[in-house]
Amino acid sequence: MKTNMNGTDRIIRFIVALVAIVLYFTGILSGVAGIVALVVSGIFLLTSFVSFCPLYALLGIKTAPTKQ
Repeated sequence: MKTNMNGTDRIIRFIVALVAIVLYFTGILSGVAGIVALVVSGIFLLTSFVSFCPLYALLGIKTAPTKQ
């Protein structure tokens, strides 16, 4: 599996995931919106750790630098 995410993309996903998790556990997000936020946060954390986004691959997007 080739990486298709650069460092900035990974950091932004990680921060967004942490914010969503904090919002859920502080009670600001609750119910269906909170659960959806947790699921998306889990996906964001996973993709930021492995540097690969399946949606990017499906759409042909690559933010990782190309090696020459």
